[in-house]
Amino acid sequence: MRELFLTGERAHIRWIDLPGEGSVRVFLHGLGCTAASDFAHIATRPAFRGGRALLVDLLGHGLSDRPADFDYRMESQAAAVAAVLDHLGVTGADLVGHSMGGAVAIHLAAARPDLIARLVVAEPNLYAGGGAFSSPVAAQSEEAFVTRGFSRMLALAGRADYAARLRLADPLAVHRSAVALVGGSTPAAGDLLAGLAMPRTFLVGESSLPDADAEKAAAFGIPVIEVPGAGHNLMLDNPDGFTAALARSLAEAPGERADPTEPADSTRPANPAGRAGRADPVSGHRHA
Repeated sequence: MRELFLTGERAHIRWIDLPGEGSVRVFLHGLGCTAASDFAHIATRPAFRGGRALLVDLLGHGLSDRPADFDYRMESQAAAVAAVLDHLGVTGADLVGHSMGGAVAIHLAAARPDLIARLVVAEPNLYAGGGAFSSPVAAQSEEAFVTRGFSRMLALAGRADYAARLRLADPLAVHRSAVALVGGSTPAAGDLLAGLAMPRTFLVGESSLPDADAEKAAAFGIPVIEVPGAGHNLMLDNPDGFTAALARSLAEAPGERADPTEPADSTRPANPAGRAGRADPVSGHRHA
């Protein structure tokens, strides 16, 4: 585990640095999760041997510090990750973000395109409104969630693996992150994603379809790849399928466009518009 002290936030951000030559891949986890629990089993697979992997715990999550005066907005988290890459002298990285981490990744790629060569987002939050997790959290006051709601959420978590990850998150960070996701950003992450010039891929779990944000990504001309046998937690539900989809996404050379209709491995191109019709952008949203 490595760390960097962020003077503005008066906090340490921490990450796992898996050494390797060639491409650097940066992994950003979702709300209430950790980088190691979500991506260590992916980053070390044979498909990605030879590259260096940075598994970053966002502030307030995992083993990173929990600054009480941090706003936990996606833009702020993106700036913290950018500081890590600057500290390491990393440019032209492959950036992978899941759920809330996908929104952070988009803001990072938009603010610092010099740092990122390719972007892969897995069911990211693109627009205001939140999702099945963040919306009920944000509906509570900060005090109520920190004092009662967080422990209740742990007790009622439907997935034991998610409860294990959530225990390492700071209740204040979870609440402020959820409020930020529900409120959205200006410009929205979806609009930023549409305007990026680098290769971009959107991954979606089969069980998450219909998915309004996948439809939006397809409308932007972004390749959308469906991971079979997976819901929102794609990399945990179907590690093999997620690995195949990610490897396919990262095989595209920077500056080129992948053909979203070309089949590969255990993944298949998603047809979110055909499956979902005209899904409502909030009620059809299954993300954090």
